[in-house]
Amino acid sequence: MWQIKSFVFSAVQENTYVLYNETGGCAIIDPGCYDDDEKTRLNQFISKSGLTPQMLLNTHCHLDHVFGNKYVNDTWGLTLQLHQKEKPVLDFAPASGLMWGLPFDNYQGDMIWLKEGDTIHLGDDELIVLEAPGHSPGHICFYCKKQGFVIGGDVLFKGSIGRTDLPGGNHETLLKSIRTKLLVLPDETVVYSGHGPATTIGDEKLYNPFLS
Repeated sequence: MWQIKSFVFSAVQENTYVLYNETGGCAIIDPGCYDDDEKTRLNQFISKSGLTPQMLLNTHCHLDHVFGNKYVNDTWGLTLQLHQKEKPVLDFAPASGLMWGLPFDNYQGDMIWLKEGDTIHLGDDELIVLEAPGHSPGHICFYCKKQGFVIGGDVLFKGSIGRTDLPGGNHETLLKSIRTKLLVLPDETVVYSGHGPATTIGDEKLYNPFLS
């Protein structure tokens, strides 16, 4: 059974997730750890919990979600897994970092491409890949049907939706992704977003002003 640990990292207040289970393995999703203190916090949780990182996953590659990719790769030797359409976004991230006054060293290793319907396994637990572009061109979410949650990145937030004014963003595409990939999930599905608190599909159907 998946357990979920979240961290809020960097000046951008990005949510990084570590998913782990009884195998002792874990998946690190969107490592946004920027400075040494944040990297230490991530490392200490993994070490003290006796976990062995098995996967490095990106929902998308805007700078705040990839600050820690290189650190994770350097520390645990993990190959980055992402959608192929996010490669240009990843390549642009250091330049974006300079514009925001947040320089960082980018991941330079091999990549594993993920697409709609792919299944990620750790022991008996799995995550299903959902393609949900609009905030960025190759944005994906990770859905656990058995436990009723989705790691949603920057697609859907509590009371809001992802911004679409960045390169590769498209408002209508984002709304279509939300309606066809997320709102079709059971109402009780918990959405762990890339920023801010968790929410549920049912609450967003009822109260999200962008979806009315």
